[in-house]
Amino acid sequence: ENQPTENALSRLSINSPTSPTRATDTANNSLGRNSDLNPGMDMFLQHVRVGDSAHKASMALKSVQAAAAKSEFSANGKTASSNYNAKASNISDQIHHSRPGSHDILSQGSPNGNIKEVEDEEEEEDDEEEEESSEISASDEDGSWIAWFCSLRGNEFFCEVDEDYIQDDFNLTGLNNLVPYYDYALDMVLDVEMPMEDSLTEEQQEIVESAAEMLYGLIHARYIVTNRGMHAMYEKYRSASFGRCPHVFCQGQPVLPVGLSDLPRNYTVNVFCPRCHGLFFPKSTRQANIDGAYFGTTFPHLYLMTHPDMIPSKPNQKYLPRVYGFKIHHSSLYYRNHEEVQSNRRIESRDRSRKNKNRQGGGR
Repeated sequence: ENQPTENALSRLSINSPTSPTRATDTANNSLGRNSDLNPGMDMFLQHVRVGDSAHKASMALKSVQAAAAKSEFSANGKTASSNYNAKASNISDQIHHSRPGSHDILSQGSPNGNIKEVEDEEEEEDDEEEEESSEISASDEDGSWIAWFCSLRGNEFFCEVDEDYIQDDFNLTGLNNLVPYYDYALDMVLDVEMPMEDSLTEEQQEIVESAAEMLYGLIHARYIVTNRGMHAMYEKYRSASFGRCPHVFCQGQPVLPVGLSDLPRNYTVNVFCPRCHGLFFPKSTRQANIDGAYFGTTFPHLYLMTHPDMIPSKPNQKYLPRVYGFKIHHSSLYYRNHEEVQSNRRIESRDRSRKNKNRQGGGR
């Protein structure tokens, strides 16, 4: 009855240094007939497969040895049991060598003291992990909502608005008529604890979060036209955080964000090139979904008027379309639509000049 067990253990001791998985499979197949040893050996092999700690593997090994002593002592006496225990200890040594990084507790003479040392080391590691997680959670709690919102991916266009500016009610005039749940949204932006937050449903909570983003965006549009706001946006403009002009002859000119409307939910944000005065979509699709009202229609032009030294010169080159190296004549159909626009502009300018002359003549 004990011969399959011994053969399995001998094969396991040979194969374990190079391939523990293969050895455990061999032992499982050979131990299928011995019902007394199956539970403990299965537990031991399971800990070996999953690469568990040496402490758990040693406890499983003790159960194997106890079951072996109980079954084989009655059949073959003390000699068979000692041989089985010797082979089992040989297995533990070779399993330990095949698993680098595990603590050497299975092959030493006093397992109780060593197991205690390993348990202490594992407790120290758990304490270190708890300290790291507490530091992370503390850093999350220390960060403000404004810093978190501006650090989100896709919100690189936003600058951090000073809380002093938000706390001034004069700067928020009229926003309570545009933003739903205005009081809740303002408290969320300023990190003020809301006593009625628990009474809100999940749908209302989502509305408050979106309202906080809208409120901050509208405040942001007002803040960036102040001196402090322009200084904050200057740092982003200098580092080309808003992107660069795609026009070839602008040579990578940094752009500024601008909106086509001061009212929310009308247009998305665009970028304005100070060199060619062109209007383009942002390069990132995440940034292209930002509401243009969060930057307003005034910022880039007021910024350049306030800092005239930042106005670049217009590009000297102009693209001329060619076919096989020849310029396309202006009478061609290629320019028909362009000529119509230009002719309309000329007519409008002539009419304006005539009206001005008539006004001047009538005044005399």
